[in-house]
Formats: sequence, structure tokens, C-alpha cells
Amino acid sequence: PIPATPTHAFETLQFDVRGTAAWLVLDRPQAMNSVSPRMLEELDAALDIVARDAALRSVVLTGRGRAFCAGADLLSVRGLGEAAARDFADAAHALLQRIEAFPLPVIAAVNGLALAGGLELVLACDLVVAAREARFGDAHAKLGLLPGWGATARLPRRIGVARAKQMMFTAQQLPADTLAGWGLVHEVVPADALEAAVLAWCAQLADKSPLGLRRMKQLLGDSLEQPLPVALRAERAMLEAHAHANDRREGLEAFAQKRTPRFTGT
Repeated sequence: PIPATPTHAFETLQFDVRGTAAWLVLDRPQAMNSVSPRMLEELDAALDIVARDAALRSVVLTGRGRAFCAGADLLSVRGLGEAAARDFADAAHALLQRIEAFPLPVIAAVNGLALAGGLELVLACDLVVAAREARFGDAHAKLGLLPGWGATARLPRRIGVARAKQMMFTAQQLPADTLAGWGLVHEVVPADALEAAVLAWCAQLADKSPLGLRRMKQLLGDSLEQPLPVALRAERAMLEAHAHANDRREGLEAFAQKRTPRFTGT
């Protein structure tokens, strides 16, 4: 395994760099890594750091302890006034949108429970690798709450409306293998193999064109909201813009010279 190199100190996160991947580890195990206002601020600050580091090629989001993330810290939220609670919801919504649109691929390494807002956090990520013991669920209905971080929009797009209704209406906690069969989870591994499996995914991303991945991610995300002819025109326009990219030129030259490309992300 690639050793972790601590680079920045946070209260609610561990921020490590492993090779070309930034690992953001939710670090409130005593609260099942539930999301507090402070954690939202620190996740946003961590993404700022990642965005400024041209050497990074991917981001891993995981949790410490037995939970990936149990959702919002309800004890903290319960004590907020109406305006502060609205600000917290807005900040969470904005953070997940940022993760979804982040220029690097984001991998959710689901080590344990991913419930309610924790499930919504997973849904904002590009790739999902889960420990076999992990459980996924939407618990809002049990508490008379509504999803507010994007589940009603993202979950049916990932697993279909019927299965999204099943998860939301029943508040069942479903195993990782079930969610893999439904198309949400890309790989399920034993808990003690999770880190190695995620590092292998990071390695697959490390030698790819950062610019190419960024533009593919943008096209794929935008295409979900567009009629097919519009999405095809957008792809064609991006292809024309990409014709002048340094990464494209380098990739073709490396292929002709039978060497490994040296991409710069430009």
C-alpha cells in the first residue's frame, strides 16, 4: 500500500495524499461521521486545497470507524434556529454539487454505514467501492424528515425510480452486494481489502489525461438533463475544443512513439 502523507490539519477530517490521490477521511467516529456545520466547512476547504494541486489525479472520500457517514448531525441541527438550519442545508447542498462537478474523479470508499445524508454523499461521487459489510439506506421517513441533499433527484437516476422508492419509503438498510446489483456500487470487497481496492482504482486513473477525464465528466453529467440531439451536439462542440489540447497532442505522440504519455491536464 502507498503510505499516507498527512498534509493539512482539520478537526473533523483526516487529509492525506497517497500517490496521486487525495484521501479525505471523515473523522467523527463517535458520531458515526455525521456531518456537522464544521465538517461542511472543512470538506469545502479540503477541496480548495485539492483543486490547487496539479499533481493530484483523484479524490477518495471515506470514513473512520464503523460508519462511512450517518448523514447530518441531527443533534447539532436540532439546536439550530430556522435561518441557521436553512444555511446548513444550503451549504450541504452546495458541497454535494461541488463534489458532483469536481474536475477530478471522486471515489466513495464506503467502509460502513452510509445512511440518509451519507447515502446522498455517496450519490455525489463518481465511483463507489464498498466493503461487503457496508450498508446503505435512506432513513428520513423514519424520522418524519425529507431528503435535502439531492437524494430525490440523484437516487432514481442511479438505480431507477422503483428501487429509489423502495429505499426511501421503507428506510431499509441494504447490503453493498444489493446496491452493486442495482448499479450504484462499482465493486464490493472484504473490509480488509477496501483500501487496496481503492488504491487500485486510483492507479487506473493516475495515468489518464486529467483534461480528458474532466471533460468526459462534464459531458456525462450534462447529458442526463438533455435530449439526445442536444447532448450529441455538446459532445461535438467539446471535441472541437479538445482538438487544440496539449493532452490530446501528447497522447497521440506517445502512441506513435510507443511510450507512456506525460499528461499535463491542459
